[in-house]
Amino acid sequence: MPFLISLSGLPGVGKSTIAKTLCRSLPAVLLRVVSVETALKRSALKLHAPEDAGYLALAAIAVGNLELGHKLVTDTVNPVAASRQMWANTAQSAGAALLNVEIVCLDEREHRNRVENRISEIDGLLPPRWSEVQNHAYEPWTEHRLQLDSFALTVDQSVDTILEALTALRQNG
Repeated sequence: MPFLISLSGLPGVGKSTIAKTLCRSLPAVLLRVVSVETALKRSALKLHAPEDAGYLALAAIAVGNLELGHKLVTDTVNPVAASRQMWANTAQSAGAALLNVEIVCLDEREHRNRVENRISEIDGLLPPRWSEVQNHAYEPWTEHRLQLDSFALTVDQSVDTILEALTALRQNG
């Protein structure tokens, strides 16, 4: 059965680092919304406020790949219930299992340090400033998810915890 692991959380909490390591471990395909949004900004459309366009494009790519039986990891902020529901709908429409994982960094000083010192690996992407991260809209979760603190856990520990949860999901349906 194909599966979708949806990694969510504010910028700078460690989603991308965890996602890359997780994809190598599985292996799985990584879908990053910032890559799509940056491409939309650089395109002839010049969408500097892509709203939901990046998420919708990524979901369309995800459905096609899930229908082919691929394992996917998405790296998105998922700040609102609507985006989280979109991933649930995406997995369901493709007959895939969904594992929601929220990555947090509960040490504010470390989170700020990560945001202020990160270097973008995506051409044309300007990482957000700390003030933008602090003011980013982010609704509390009401859906079931696995929450991991990237300050308390190493990347490998986070990946191991996700793999354990994925094994349990597969066994319990």
